[in-house]
Amino acid sequence: MHLFNDPRSRGYARLTGAFYLFIAVFGFFSILWVPAQLLVPGDAAATFENILARRGLFLAGIGGEVAILIAEIMATALLYFMFKPVSAALSFAAALARLSMVGVMAAMLFFSAGALVLAEPGGALASFSEAQRLDLGNLFLGMHDAGVWIWQVFFTVHLAILGQLVARSGRFPRLLGHAMTLGSVGYLLDSLHKFALPEAAGLGTVTAVFLGIVTLAEVGFALWLVIRGPRPASTAMTQAAA
Repeated sequence: MHLFNDPRSRGYARLTGAFYLFIAVFGFFSILWVPAQLLVPGDAAATFENILARRGLFLAGIGGEVAILIAEIMATALLYFMFKPVSAALSFAAALARLSMVGVMAAMLFFSAGALVLAEPGGALASFSEAQRLDLGNLFLGMHDAGVWIWQVFFTVHLAILGQLVARSGRFPRLLGHAMTLGSVGYLLDSLHKFALPEAAGLGTVTAVFLGIVTLAEVGFALWLVIRGPRPASTAMTQAAA
């Protein structure tokens, strides 16, 4: 437990980076890989057949999302105290934005659980016709997707602020911080593209560029925390003053 006591120590930074990498790995599995295996765009019947046939995988995806939420809470607290000396107000705002994202992600799990109930023909809604269950299930999955568009807005705010805290801290490479702030726009553009402007192919291309930047910046920051850690305080003060 002593690792939590000194936000300026290398051990504290490595712990924070470990949570960050944990989120990245489980996020790839639960948010990207599992849906790609089960969801068939535009075909609710095929989607629910896949969910029933691979029920264990669907539940593993939900379990992975729960693990992400726990890691997000820990990472949020660790990042807040790590960057509080840079700006208490901005660090708190970044933490609130990330916790708001966590709240939306938690609410999304209800729609995943509801979709599973609707996929089972002999379940609690057995009196519903197959067409009714498919329509409701498709609605639940759509609302789950809408949750992604919402939490990405909060995550944009978080990353934009966190990037500037990283750049201003003097303890981490400024390039990583500025790249996080710049790339954070990708999450906002992705929500705008998928929700309001799905036909705008050019916007999708621009979004992909910004998401590529922020992905490299976030992974780079996490690896820096784990492998290198923050610069010593005296060095950081010299860097910040430069």
